[in-house]
Parts: sequence; structure tokens; C-alpha cells
Amino acid sequence: MREFMDYVHSAFYEATGWNRDNSYAALNSTTDALLNFQTPRGLRLTLSALASPNFATSYQLGSVGIVDGSISYLFSSVPLRLLLTPQTENVPLPDLLRSYRPLAELSRRTELLPETSQDKPEPSLLYGRLYLPQSLVEALVVKRLSPALQVQLSAVSAQHLRNGGTVLGLAQYDVGKYALEGLASSDGGLLGFRGVYNFGGDADVRNSPRPNENGNGERERIYGRFSTGGEIYYGTLNKSGGISLGTRFATLPSHKGTPLSATLTLNPLMGNISASYAVVAGKHCSLASRMEFNIFSYESAWAIGMELWRKPFKRPVLDEEEEEKKKKKKTTTTKEETLKPKDQRKDGERSFQAKLEWRLDEPEPVIKQAPAPPKQIEEEKPGEEEYAGVLKTRLDQNLRIGFLWEGRVKSLLFSLGTGIDLRKLDKPFRTLGLEIQFSS
Repeated sequence: MREFMDYVHSAFYEATGWNRDNSYAALNSTTDALLNFQTPRGLRLTLSALASPNFATSYQLGSVGIVDGSISYLFSSVPLRLLLTPQTENVPLPDLLRSYRPLAELSRRTELLPETSQDKPEPSLLYGRLYLPQSLVEALVVKRLSPALQVQLSAVSAQHLRNGGTVLGLAQYDVGKYALEGLASSDGGLLGFRGVYNFGGDADVRNSPRPNENGNGERERIYGRFSTGGEIYYGTLNKSGGISLGTRFATLPSHKGTPLSATLTLNPLMGNISASYAVVAGKHCSLASRMEFNIFSYESAWAIGMELWRKPFKRPVLDEEEEEKKKKKKTTTTKEETLKPKDQRKDGERSFQAKLEWRLDEPEPVIKQAPAPPKQIEEEKPGEEEYAGVLKTRLDQNLRIGFLWEGRVKSLLFSLGTGIDLRKLDKPFRTLGLEIQFSS
């Protein structure tokens, strides 16, 4: 389940026109949402509120052996009321829960483009969080310097960390077609650079026709985007470095077929290869799998996961008018049967009047009974929620199973999960927890 502050953070990026998916760090975000979800531990309660269009607060209290909690504050220079629905009972569940999410459309912009209402210059975000009783402090500052340039500065202060804390700086440059990032961290003097390049689909400079703009033949084509990139980093203090390469293909929201995402990453120095695949198997079901292999140690790892959405229960009902007509028909038929004289004639025998007139009886008119009205299901109202909850499961090579049930009851969001280890049948349940969120 997404925290309220992460939901507000996403609304800030949406308000400023920044695409979080166009980054090398988000290359595996689709499969990670289905395979790397966290199951709650113990009991945890979160109360959040958007006090003003620019200010949000969140308070969390938990119990996992000991009582702990946190206090969070967030300030945005851009009003978020228009792009953010703080009430938990009004927000669609897919926006609050981590699930399969299609890629967002790329926004093509350059430094020479004029300023628009979507690309406002110099918006900023300030975020702080205090964990108790550990006295751990988190801070985040986001500053938009231009429509294509953004800087972030995050810091963590704790006694168990080296030098009492660490600071991470990140500079991001995104023009839609490609995105570049440079980072520096005080932990080990880490320096890094990463980037991603997009081609195919909406990333092409030429305005290629979309599937919904052509005939039926174009609808069967897979309309998606290829993203390829890499990262390189080096620790100036420990004199060690690393490199990784990756590519991803994912369908776009305008694709008329089955949504899917496939990713391949390679770490040449460590010899690790990872391949992942996620697909929307049905309207309410998504599947994901991941396979990892090391060419040096020949060790492998795999994981499979699934999410299954549940719709609200709907009872079939009949219209009141049809029920009244049915009752009237029953009463009239019973009255006619009581008033109608009994006919003692056998089947095929003529009546007495027909015998006197030397003729046959006229055929009786066949009365066709109207078919019973079909049961009608209550139609979805515009404000009615589409989903009532989601069930997530995963299984890895160590026979560890994770179950997570997330949903909404009235104005409360709940997340109930457990972790099971099949190799230890004497104590299979490793974790068990319940998390409740409320925001206004």
C-alpha cells in the first residue's frame, strides 16, 4: 500500500508535468509492484490530511514488539487540490495501491520551448519525517530549475549510520526522448551517472499513427515503447565501482491489445542476468515472473506473482413496475379461473352446439405468454467505485509465499498480509500484520 506522502509526492510531479517512469531507476517498477510488495508487520495506524492545497501532514503509530511511530510534513509550492483527492473514500483504489500500472505518455519538451501552464518554472517541494523513539530524521528537497531540469537532495540522520547520517544529491534532465541523471552520495563518496533512451511508439519524432486512428488491422499491432539505458557508479573511498545495462518494452495506454511489460538487465562485473515479465491476463488479473542467473557462480533465482482484483458485490433486482404487473396478472388469472365454468369435454370432442349445427368447433386462439422479464443488474453509478479490493500473492525459489489483501471499508484503507515459509512447517508463519490508513 502506498503511503499518503508518496501519493502527495506523485501529485506534485503530475502538477509540474514530470514523468517518474522515464528513468533508468524505474525500469523494473511494473514487476517490482507485483513481486516485491511488503507485507505489514504487527499493527500500524496512519492518519493523514491535506490541511491546505500546499501543506500535508501524516501521523503513524505502530506496534511490533515495541511501540513506535513517525510524524511527517510536506509542503509544495504548487497547489495540489485539483490533482489530489485526499479523502480515502473518494480515491480510486488503483491510485492508492501498488499494482500493475501502464506507462505514462512521454512529454516532449526542450529548453527552447515556451513556458506553459503544465511546465511552470521553479516549483519546489519540502518533506520531512521524524521516527520515534529511534530519533531518526528523513528530509527531502525537490527543486524544478527548468521544464527539463530538476534537482533532488535527500538526507538521513541516525546514530547507527557512519558519520551520523548520509546525504544524496540527484540531478535529473528529461526531454522525453531521453533522460539523464547524475548522483553523488556522502556514503562512501559514491558518484554515479545513468540514463535511458526511448524509441518506438510515442517516442518517435515522426508522428506515427496510433492504433485507434486506423482500421481494425492496426488494432492487432502491439503499440509500445522500447527503453534502453545503463548506469555506472564509483566509490571514491572504497575504490570500487559497478555498471549495469537494461532494456524494457512496455505497451502504452492507447494499445488495444493485452497490456504487457518485459525487462532484461545485465550486470557485467557481477555476472548477473535478470529477466522479468508482467502481463494483464484479464480485466481483474495480472501476472508477473522474474528469473535471475549468475554466469560466475551458476546460481539462479526465480519468483512468480499475481494480483486479483475484486469488484463490489451487486445484487440482481427487478423493477418495481414489473413486479406490480406480475402481481396484477396473477390476481386476474386466479379470478378468471374461479369464474370460468368447468368444461367436462375430453380433448378432441366437439361441443353440443357444434353437433346440432353439423360443424366443427372453431379453433381456440393461442395465447402466448410473455416471457419473464430478465433480471436486471444495478448499473454502475458515476461515483461508484470500480474495485473493492485486491489480493496479491508471490512465490520464490526458497518456497516462501507472501499473501497481501488490500481494500477499503467505508473511509478506511486496510492492508492485511502474512509471509509463509514452507520449508519450516513447524512455524510456517514468519510475519503477520495489519495496516490501516485514513486521510481527509
